[in-house]
Amino acid sequence: MKKFKIEFKWAVIMSIIFLAWMTLEKQLGFHDEKIKWQIAFTMLIILPNFLLYYLALSDKKKNYYNGVMNWRQGFISGVVLSFIVVFFSPITQFITHEFISPNYFDKLIAYSVESKKLTLADAQNYFNLTAYIWQSISGGLSFGVVIGAIVAYILKPKEQVSTNKSK
Repeated sequence: MKKFKIEFKWAVIMSIIFLAWMTLEKQLGFHDEKIKWQIAFTMLIILPNFLLYYLALSDKKKNYYNGVMNWRQGFISGVVLSFIVVFFSPITQFITHEFISPNYFDKLIAYSVESKKLTLADAQNYFNLTAYIWQSISGGLSFGVVIGAIVAYILKPKEQVSTNKSK
């Protein structure tokens, strides 16, 4: 476990940031009167998540690999981080939908049916805690692996270009 202490720390930070983001969405009305814009606003969380992955892998590079981390090491760290975040996702989804925004699903179902996007049965099947937990698991893994790979590439050592020109 000590090998992945940094990833665990950052997964906790990311989970707290997620809950803060959900609180912000709720406070700004995206779980109520602005619900039709909620999906667009939620997509903005990609920006802080990218930054958090960058900070997490930078922390790993500096404090575990002594400033030299290759792409593979960074990618593995990003994947491990993703799995730990996904492990916490049922808890963060529960907190979000039971405490932060307990009427969210009812309002989203009502909006989807009123706007004729879904039938009542389809909306109820799609917008519920179980479905959102599974979506957060699959989305968290795919997003985390891709972002981890990108950030690992950014943080890998730069290849040295030879400036020695022989005549």
